Amino acid sequence: MNQSSAAHDASHDPRIERVPISSLLPGDSPRSEGQDQKHIARLAEIEEPLPPILVERRSMRVIDGIHRLLAMVLRGQETIEVEFFDGSTEDAFLRGVTANVTHGLPLSHADRKAAAARIVTSHPHMSDRAIARASGLGAKTVAAIRRMSSDAGTCVNARVGSDGKVRPLNSAEGRLKAAEVLAERPEASLREVARLAGISPATVSDVRKRIALGELPVTVRADAPAPHKDTDTPAQEPGVRGNRGPRRLEQVDPTPVLKKLLRDPSLRHNEEGRNLLRLLQQNALAMSSELTVVVPPHCRELVVKLARQYAETWYEFAMELDKRTQDASRREA
Repeated sequence: MNQSSAAHDASHDPRIERVPISSLLPGDSPRSEGQDQKHIARLAEIEEPLPPILVERRSMRVIDGIHRLLAMVLRGQETIEVEFFDGSTEDAFLRGVTANVTHGLPLSHADRKAAAARIVTSHPHMSDRAIARASGLGAKTVAAIRRMSSDAGTCVNARVGSDGKVRPLNSAEGRLKAAEVLAERPEASLREVARLAGISPATVSDVRKRIALGELPVTVRADAPAPHKDTDTPAQEPGVRGNRGPRRLEQVDPTPVLKKLLRDPSLRHNEEGRNLLRLLQQNALAMSSELTVVVPPHCRELVVKLARQYAETWYEFAMELDKRTQDASRREA
């Protein structure tokens, strides 16, 4: 749909209103270098009606469309069509960045990174991928920006993805909640328990298997003390029939395993396979207790949270691979 058609359709949209230009104020723009006068002049020369601009109703500040507004001023127009936005100042900025990324004059890379840094702080519950989509960056770039932020994410236990779903950063609490739900409602489906506990159905399935084996629903350190309700009576984990402790994982020397994987053409000859190999190599290099001494005291809590999150991600990855192997074995039997 071209701009003329869009503007024509917008004129019949009940959300669109025509307001005096004099009633509007410049908004909080993500553009560090201000307006582009050449772009304004080009818009002013377009004879067809321009699409409505986006305005924060409470403050009458322009969220998106300042170039269109100034083009109308250049034309000598006194009114302009606007779509009103109702929400917080932080949400208005997010909406403005998203609009600037998806149409109109593109934001510079530096402006997109600065906008992402601001969104990370104002919307810490948004996932890296969701912020990346809003700011026109890659998820890895947003993750790096989040790591450098001193304020965002330190007290956040879950994030909202680009699909609107809430996912916990550390699923230990979710696993314990799932164990409680399974104990109270053993007939509940995996999806229902997952929804109540805020974790994935695959994680619920693992919790159910652990409970059936008499194990804890979460993996704990071998040297971690058992939780107590008081000083005399040990606490029983919800939904656990016995407290035998976590399973001992099979220990392997990563060097020969990696050498074998690196020679496998099915992994080497496609991009996703090469990405997996790089991740495995990086993790093998990082698995050293000597690295603990380089972490400064003020960063230890954050590094612990990240390490536990990565460990949980790898564990669920391993569980999914193990499930696929077992499914394949059953089909062959």
